This record gives sequence, C-alpha cells and structure tokens, in this order.
Amino acid sequence: MTELVTASVTQTDAVIIGAGPVGLFQVFQLGLLGLHAHVIDSLPHPGGQPAELYADKPIFDIPGIPVCTGQQLTHNLLAQIAPFSATFHWEQVVTELQPQPDGRFLVSTSQGTQLLAKTVFIAAGVGAFQPRSIKLDGMEQFLNRQVFHRIHDAADLAGQQVLIVGDGEDAIDWALRLSDAGPGAAASVVLIHRRDAFKAPADKVAAMRERCAQNRMQFLAGQPVGAVSDAHQLTHLKVLGSDGITRQVAVDRLLILLGLSPKLGPVTEWGLDIERKQLVVDTEKFSTSVPGIFAVGDINTYPGKKKLILCGFHEATLAAYAAAHIIHPDQPVLLQYTTTSPQLHKRLGVNLHLQPD
Repeated sequence: MTELVTASVTQTDAVIIGAGPVGLFQVFQLGLLGLHAHVIDSLPHPGGQPAELYADKPIFDIPGIPVCTGQQLTHNLLAQIAPFSATFHWEQVVTELQPQPDGRFLVSTSQGTQLLAKTVFIAAGVGAFQPRSIKLDGMEQFLNRQVFHRIHDAADLAGQQVLIVGDGEDAIDWALRLSDAGPGAAASVVLIHRRDAFKAPADKVAAMRERCAQNRMQFLAGQPVGAVSDAHQLTHLKVLGSDGITRQVAVDRLLILLGLSPKLGPVTEWGLDIERKQLVVDTEKFSTSVPGIFAVGDINTYPGKKKLILCGFHEATLAAYAAAHIIHPDQPVLLQYTTTSPQLHKRLGVNLHLQPD
C-alpha cells in the first residue's frame, strides 16, 4: 500500500482504460447508475480495434443493427453516452495503478495525468495499441523532433525532405498529400518499403506510381539499416535496396507508418491474475483478482468466454452494477428500465412527454 494521495489529482467514480466499443458502453452503463467516468486510451480517437482496423468494414452481429461499420458503431456509441459527459484522455497509456489505503486507486499515465478512482475498468481489448517502429542505433533521440509515428498537421512538413516508411494506406495517403502541388507541399517525398507491393487500395497505389512517374515523389524498395546524424539532427537514412546497394537518403522528417501493434504493457505489473495474456475474472461481477478493478471485453477470460462485442456489452453491464455497490455501499442499487424510469430519463436528458405519438 502507498500513502494516501488526495491533493493535485482528479477524483472520480471510475476510470475506464480503453475507448473501444466495450469501454464506451461501460461509460453508458455507469452513467445510467449516476456514476461519472474518465476514459484513457493510447489512440488519438475513440473506437479501439473496430475503428482502427476495420473502420469501413461491415459488422453484422450487433443486436438490433443489421449492419454497421466499425466507425458507425463508434459514432452511435458516442451519441449514446453524450448525456453522461465522460472525460477523455487521448494518446495516453496507464503506466501505474496503485491501491490506496482507503480502497481507491491512483491511476497515472504516460502524460502525467493522475486520477484517484473508486473503481477501475480495464477495457483494453487485446492491449494498448502502440505504433510499430524500426530500431536503428542513435535514432531514439530524434523521436517526436524529426522522427514521427503520427502527424497532426501537414503544414509542419511543408518544404521539408520527407521520408516515409510503410506500405499501408496511411503511408501512401501521406505520400500523396505531401507531394501534391501547392504551398503546403514537402520539398521532396521518398516512400520506402522493403518490396514493391502494398497493403492499400489499388487506386491509391496507382496514384502513387503516377506521382513517381511525374518525378513528384520517389519510391525506394529497401530496408532502413542505419541512421546518420551530426551533433544536433538526423541528416540521412541508410537504406539497403532490393538491388543489394546501400544508399544514404537525405532526410529532414522521417514518418514511420507501419501500423499499430497491441501490447499489454504495464497491465502485467498490477498484481492481477493473468492467464495467457488475459485477465482472469468471475462471471458475477467481472471483477479481477483485485476487488474494485474490473475487466471487460477481449482483455478478460473465464470459462466459456467468447470474444464478441455483444458479450463485452453484457460484461460491462454487470460490472457497472457491481461497481455501484462499491462506490455507494450504503445505497441500494435498483434495477430500472430506460423505458419507464423518470430518473433514467432525467440522466439521459430526455422528456418522453415531448416525444411525438
């Protein structure tokens, strides 16, 4: 146990780790019970795996919705939880989870956010999504100065010699955007991938090849093998080409766009029972081995577990009721129906008397 912390941190009923569909639905179930939540996610946006990996692909097994994409599901869940005004913390990884003497948990993130929560819900899916990278000696010092895994504003790359490592749609989109004519264009754009094949729509690959034919950008088939720098900045990237020749390519900004990889990360250090990289829970409360910490969705395991979104919604519902008993131990937690409960209507911000017949 650590010393009780109450100052300079935000106090809340619940912290939800993960903003995928199950994490978002956890906000809803807690909100119906009058509980406020803070949500932390390593991505810069909500939706988790469905929004990141199959945003435009159809999902057919959400009850009551014949078909929707991952992005549409995310949009609908955000609309559903809007009345509860959850607080979101994007592009942050929970680095520490420390039990406090009064039963609460101090949650600390990679960006220095600290939250003191009565309950914690781990809805991290298969883990926090981290960008895949390349490991080259001496390059770490330039991360987020010249080397980036995400770019928020293309204007930051205007007039720069830009190298892009990747073979997916994101890499090609950035190559096309930065090689487009106009004031925001890069001085030069070189797309690097180990082979001349891409995981991107054919029309975008064709557009990239046309830009190369017009000498508005270059494609180099090869593998980065070294970084060249002076005392202050990265100057060149060494690339071993498919022809066996190593070239030094000048660089001002390096974009490494190799997709994302899920990692459990610090979760393994929180003293929770883990089985095959999943958190062991009961099927009454979906509590982990530490009371007050729940696990819902693909991150958990129990007899008969099925990794389906709709199963995660069920788990989030029971976990919310269990959490309410912890947060308000002296108050009964009544089962109410959104169809008939005036209290739930008030929390949802609806007035059924104003609804048309």
